[in-house]
Amino acid sequence: MMMTHEAALAQAKQLVQKMTIDERIQQISVMAPELKALEIPNYNYWNEALHGVARAGVATMFPQAIGMAAMFDPEMMQAIGDIIATEGRAKYNLFQAKNDRDFYKGLTFWSPNINIFRDPRWGRGHETYGEDPYLTSQLGSAFIQGLQGTGDYLKVAACAKHFAVHSGPEAIRHSFNAEVSDKDLYETYLPAFETAVKEADVESVMSAYNAINGVPAPVNQRLFDILRNDWHFMGHVTSDVGGIEDVFANHKYVEDAGAAIGLAVTRGNDLCAGLITDKLHDALVHDQVTEAAITQSVERLLATRIRLGLFADDCEYDQIPFEAIDSDQHRESAYQATVKSLVLLKNEADYLPLDAKQLQKVAVIGPNANSRRALEGNYQGTASRYTTILEGIQDELAGIARVNYAQGCHLIKDQVEPLAGKDDRLAEAISTAEHSDLVVLCLGMDASIEGEAEDPGNPYGAGDKTGLSLPGRQQHLLDELLKLNKPVVLIICAGSAITFDGQEENPNLKAILEAWYPGAQGGKAIARMLLGQEQPSGKLPITFYQNLTDFPEFTDYQMAGRTYRYLKKAALYPFGYGLSYADITVEQPEMVIENDRYYMKAIVKNNSQIATEEVIQVYSRALESENEIPNHKLCAFKRVRLAANVVQMIQIEIPQYAFEVVNQQGERLIEGRQFEFSIGTAQPDQRSAELTGKEVATYLWSKTN
Repeated sequence: MMMTHEAALAQAKQLVQKMTIDERIQQISVMAPELKALEIPNYNYWNEALHGVARAGVATMFPQAIGMAAMFDPEMMQAIGDIIATEGRAKYNLFQAKNDRDFYKGLTFWSPNINIFRDPRWGRGHETYGEDPYLTSQLGSAFIQGLQGTGDYLKVAACAKHFAVHSGPEAIRHSFNAEVSDKDLYETYLPAFETAVKEADVESVMSAYNAINGVPAPVNQRLFDILRNDWHFMGHVTSDVGGIEDVFANHKYVEDAGAAIGLAVTRGNDLCAGLITDKLHDALVHDQVTEAAITQSVERLLATRIRLGLFADDCEYDQIPFEAIDSDQHRESAYQATVKSLVLLKNEADYLPLDAKQLQKVAVIGPNANSRRALEGNYQGTASRYTTILEGIQDELAGIARVNYAQGCHLIKDQVEPLAGKDDRLAEAISTAEHSDLVVLCLGMDASIEGEAEDPGNPYGAGDKTGLSLPGRQQHLLDELLKLNKPVVLIICAGSAITFDGQEENPNLKAILEAWYPGAQGGKAIARMLLGQEQPSGKLPITFYQNLTDFPEFTDYQMAGRTYRYLKKAALYPFGYGLSYADITVEQPEMVIENDRYYMKAIVKNNSQIATEEVIQVYSRALESENEIPNHKLCAFKRVRLAANVVQMIQIEIPQYAFEVVNQQGERLIEGRQFEFSIGTAQPDQRSAELTGKEVATYLWSKTN
């Protein structure tokens, strides 16, 4: 049985009692120094594991978080978390043996990012699990449980970030104030954090940079009251890097560094991920913090290290060997995750899968065709081997068909070569296409142009997008290739919604595959899916909007008009959408109650000769509530395996969340007795029906007590 918070805190209190106040202050630093007399080694709290152990050398690299979200698969998320934790422990063990306690060498991983991807311009959106609070809650909780394990000690310590109401803009994040209603706060921004605390027992929470309703997150008393008093969180809270400095330097909420860190520790921010820990001495002198508050923070921090077994002689994870890192089994799991993450957005007249026997000359074109960076995303580790899309297609078609390659254009610039003119690689791309029977066009972005604003650990400093269009000359390249009357299959590597200037309807554009940042083996998975050796089953965890006309301002944190739950017009590609090579239908839904639990039963049919996986989605809506959201909400989902030509009964548990609404005071309640449920392979909107050619099954249910 895992060591409890209470037991760890009891041990921590005994250690902290032996420290001087100076030593306690030192331990609040992200780079906690050694205390030789107490046999406490130095420890660096900053480590990363967003989609694999990051920034510390070789590790298994999974798809970026937004791609993992597209799997709609909590069981796989938990398994991925466990693999990352295993490799994290193995790397920690080898670093300890070499006395290497640098950044990114500890066991406190600042992952996952469970903020809501509310605006498609936010650069860091691809670090999240998308726009839906229920999906984010389920995937975030599963990932945390996988990371932290079920042993006697924490396998690693997860961190839910960024608490709370945080999703850009990146350029002003250090001074920005997010104004949010209580309804939006409890309906959208807090559920994933509540689930992380209550259901996954997350060990750590990171406060955001921004202010919420006028109070910076690292000193926001209301947020800390919710976290500690309402949810009974017992772990430690860390600031983001430099976040406490922002309280005085950028938010101007207090006058100086001492006041900032004194207030942060007083209100419950235990760890200073910055350079002003020593200012706690000034705060003590000026009665801006008490010794008791400092002591409490140090006790919480030491309790985490105790729960990790760092002071124990019998920690079961100390023997995880070097060979666990980047193992064949782990790489296979990463490959399977990539396969599940790929979302088929268009497949004109079932153009895919391709028949390799019919292929003679294939053109692979585009700035992301042979790009490793497009595989990675951000907060990445180092894979021992990468397979780009070009390499994957070359490998699969070796000895079968000729593969021609052209870059086509730069990712963002008008030309590839500095001294060349505009579109300097276009003629080559057109010629390459003309000499081929099929064009696989690889466009999109990478983490150098959508990502986090500059910080000390970020190599790109990309920031937010300005719009939804393809960057640079990519749209022009797409337009010109479509004029050739050659079949084009478009592969998009990106972490957010993109539009195609109406070309998604072009008859020469036969298929569109959203690949996200697919991980080290992305090219292999994509190539095998194009050829039918793998089946598409991913679903969009975000809405692809038609455009940003009449869209709310980026700085407006009201949810009205954003995401599928509040959208007032048709999407380009809706949340929950994704095509299959198989023909899947869902019929005869029925609500059943067993032992006070609610279940939706339905018949799922695979009307094809293709074995596949499919994500069955359930959406709900209270019909008699004035507080219900404008549309409907995801309330349950299940990834199922379906053999060819099979009829299968499925049962999905429906949580209480399905019946609840949130009022203007932020209270969660059940209103009315009439509820509408839908179940199918997409959400119950008209656009999804148009794209799939199928209506979802609906079920009206009346609550009787």
